[in-house]
Amino acid sequence: MYQLLSKEVGMQQLYDVFFASSNKNKYLEAKAILSRFEITLGFFKCTLKEMQSNVLKEVAYHKVLDAFDQCLKPVIVEDDGLFIKSLRGFPGPYSSFVFKTIGNEGILRLLNTQRVARFYSVIAYCDKKKKTSLFEAYITGKISKKPNGKKWGFDPIFIPDGSKKTFAQIVNKNFISHRYLALKKFANWFVHKRQ
Repeated sequence: MYQLLSKEVGMQQLYDVFFASSNKNKYLEAKAILSRFEITLGFFKCTLKEMQSNVLKEVAYHKVLDAFDQCLKPVIVEDDGLFIKSLRGFPGPYSSFVFKTIGNEGILRLLNTQRVARFYSVIAYCDKKKKTSLFEAYITGKISKKPNGKKWGFDPIFIPDGSKKTFAQIVNKNFISHRYLALKKFANWFVHKRQ
């Protein structure tokens, strides 16, 4: 277990691993998911170097090394991307930048009748020996015709297969999302490694 002063409660907290990101929403989702596996997740708020690559795993790998260099404790980062088939995988690894520049409305304006998409997530872990491990997962679905729901990112426009609602409208998103599936792989590995 590792210590860090928690701003949320104003006292020392013990954590199994840290989540490095500038996005608190991602951390809160990851924290809720990993708590089901009895993994205590701390938040290491930071800005990470964004490597330009068409491959999410490469981006996540370089980010977790940067994160470890900053916090010097076992750490995970998550990189994800929305891959839209009719746009040849765009925005893919550039999803964060695209969301900041054109948002959901911009994505919707680019689409025609073909709306098939995949949401990918890669969790990258780095331990104190700078040994890295990667865990990836995806979920298939389609892009809605208009934003529905109030959550962050592309959640208001992504409808997972088997649902009529967007991620932003689904109450149990943390049980079915791409992030959940990747974090579940990490959690099972981490718990086994810890035993």
